[in-house]
Amino acid sequence: MKGKRDNKVGNSNLITFFKNLLDRSPKDREEIINMLRKSEEENIIEMDVLEMIEGAFQVSAMQVKNIMIPRFQMVVVHEGDSLQDILPIIIDSAHSRFPVTGDSKDEVLGILLAKDLLRYFIEGRQDQFNLEDVLRPAVFVPETKRVNTLLSEFRDGRNHMAMVVDEYSGVSGLVTIEDVLEQIVGEIIDEHDAEEDRYIFEHSKGNYGIKALTPIEDFNEFFSTHYSDTDFETFGGLVLSKFGHLPKNGEKIEFDKFKIEVLRADRRRLHLLNVAHHP
Repeated sequence: MKGKRDNKVGNSNLITFFKNLLDRSPKDREEIINMLRKSEEENIIEMDVLEMIEGAFQVSAMQVKNIMIPRFQMVVVHEGDSLQDILPIIIDSAHSRFPVTGDSKDEVLGILLAKDLLRYFIEGRQDQFNLEDVLRPAVFVPETKRVNTLLSEFRDGRNHMAMVVDEYSGVSGLVTIEDVLEQIVGEIIDEHDAEEDRYIFEHSKGNYGIKALTPIEDFNEFFSTHYSDTDFETFGGLVLSKFGHLPKNGEKIEFDKFKIEVLRADRRRLHLLNVAHHP
């Protein structure tokens, strides 16, 4: 009963807020945001509601290139791969969808869904597997597409992944519906995400994905550096100090022997960074 009563109070507060919004007829988006923040301070709406509404506003102003998974970080299956080649890729990455490429990552032939492989094992037909038989069409979108438009297209087309292409039609990355939703509701953690105690992932020689929460002592041990853990407890804290502000997705900075790019951040904190390290 208490949960229902609290929910009614929350709904009533939201109704009050939107009535006030309509009465005042705000002139622009900034005034709406200011009203939202003031309403949160006055306990008319809750912080998580404020963050989701602000996230929705941000999405409407973002382009796909701001949130995509970059090309070098894509996990792909190759055209000639056998079932035995593909299974370790699925198990190691724990992803559910994979671009299938030809000679290069620019040649995307289709999308493989991990679940489409199950019937070969259930029916004992592993020796009859043909990758072409399970390929699904790939969707391609330009880097400059608005994220809110992409979300509508995902919903209408019932797609969950799109390949992102640059102005020269080269593949620059991929984007999933989860990437879009995380901009609105915050980071989504599920059973397929990396283990909590694994902070650093090597993508290719000299290139690493690093969680912002990586303890400085772990970073020092991995890269043989000597950053002080009394000044910053996490690698994200060190990077923030170098930027001097909370950076957005895609922002880059260089210091010492590191080239840093922000892969995932929201308006409150850093989440994931790409680090190029060439001693």
